[in-house]
Amino acid sequence: MPEPIEDFYAVIPAGGIGSRLWPLSRAETPKFLHDLTGSGVSLLRNTWDRLLPLAGPERIAVVTGKAHEQKVETELPEILDRNVFIESDPRESAAAIGLAAAILQRREPDVIIGSFAADHHISRTRAFEFAVQQAVAVARAGYICTIGIPPTEPSVGFGYIQLGGELEVEGAPMAAEVERFVEKPDLETARRYYADRSFLWNAGMFIGRADVLLAELAANEPELHAGLVEIAEAWDEPARRDEVVARVWPTLKKIAIDYAVAEPAAAKGRLAVVPGHFDWDDVGDFASLAKLISDGRPDRMSILGQNDRVLADESTGLVVSQTNRVIAVVGVEGLIVVDTDDALLVTTSEHAQRVKSVVGALQESGRGSVL
Repeated sequence: MPEPIEDFYAVIPAGGIGSRLWPLSRAETPKFLHDLTGSGVSLLRNTWDRLLPLAGPERIAVVTGKAHEQKVETELPEILDRNVFIESDPRESAAAIGLAAAILQRREPDVIIGSFAADHHISRTRAFEFAVQQAVAVARAGYICTIGIPPTEPSVGFGYIQLGGELEVEGAPMAAEVERFVEKPDLETARRYYADRSFLWNAGMFIGRADVLLAELAANEPELHAGLVEIAEAWDEPARRDEVVARVWPTLKKIAIDYAVAEPAAAKGRLAVVPGHFDWDDVGDFASLAKLISDGRPDRMSILGQNDRVLADESTGLVVSQTNRVIAVVGVEGLIVVDTDDALLVTTSEHAQRVKSVVGALQESGRGSVL
């Protein structure tokens, strides 16, 4: 086990409902609160346990919404109250991570923070720890660093990072400059990236000195930066915090940290990447979940939940069972069935990404009670 990194703080943004995993993931019980791998604990708890050796229990913070505060604290009883940062409403990742950076930088001016999503799955944790240790070394040299995943297939579900020239940073032998970010590609382009090998999947992990991250945010989104700094100045003073948050937070721009910080930093040559040679999945839809729990057996039906209530005959795909109904699946390939008390989803692995559009249609039609 590695020793915790003295100047490092791990930040876990725990937000979003995981709309491509509806009806399993809901507003009240989002993706990060579920055990999606059969490990016996939630994705959030797995994230905490993975970061614990690197930061220690007193240097892990969670940014989450009011609706999830109690559930987060139940999942993570060791977390310090002062390290739970509550968003009054979702404002995208730049606001969430920027808030944590601004608060922690006031408490500890030279702190390095790392942002790690609450709802990703990672195995081979020693390789993960090595990648984070390298990223921290790169951050000490003044860069913002991300961790990219070498692709295992041509995927259209992830954004990509193109490697640039190697960096000479002590303690980070695999670090390189980021040439550019690329949005989710079509299949032909994804095949080209996979063959190229200079492209990595963008796993959304960012490590940097808090003051460097905030300076980049100030340069690109000055109003957002000013609002976050004003909130941070009042955060540790309860008598002031509620008034300042209520007044400032709703005015903050909704923008992803990729656009507000990472891509502009890459254009200036201030963004680095460390390849992460560990198994990673953002569990972004039911097709990826089916692969994750199939134990390398794509020729069978994966089952999450009430296994003894599911009968599968010459079928492949995924069944998620949360009721007492018997589910029989006969002679179909790539089927996705998600059975909950008040909603049933039936689709295929090929169309799993389109589940998000169902959520949008339910919202527009006034049937948000099932979301």
